[in-house]
Amino acid sequence: MKKYVPMTETAFYILLSLTRPRHGYGIIKHVEELSEGRLRLGSGTVYGTLTKMNKDGLITVFADEERKTVYEVSELGKEVMRAEIGRLKELHRNAAASEEEFQ
Repeated sequence: MKKYVPMTETAFYILLSLTRPRHGYGIIKHVEELSEGRLRLGSGTVYGTLTKMNKDGLITVFADEERKTVYEVSELGKEVMRAEIGRLKELHRNAAASEEEFQ
């Protein structure tokens, strides 16, 4: 868990995009949509991160009917995301409470 929390933005968005199984290109497009075009991940970055996440047990890999590799978040991946979302909520709460001090 400590290896992933806090998460990089790339890892966070990749796991966030796996709310349903997706192949690599689908992940790239979904991350772009989620970030409203701000984050455009390269295929090398995505596949490198997916390989690491698979090795660490955060995702599972299988092939669909079209023989594309499809990725799915595992229970461990969901646990990591819950921890990261909690951390981000704390950050947001504290930032919102102090925002006026930076105006």
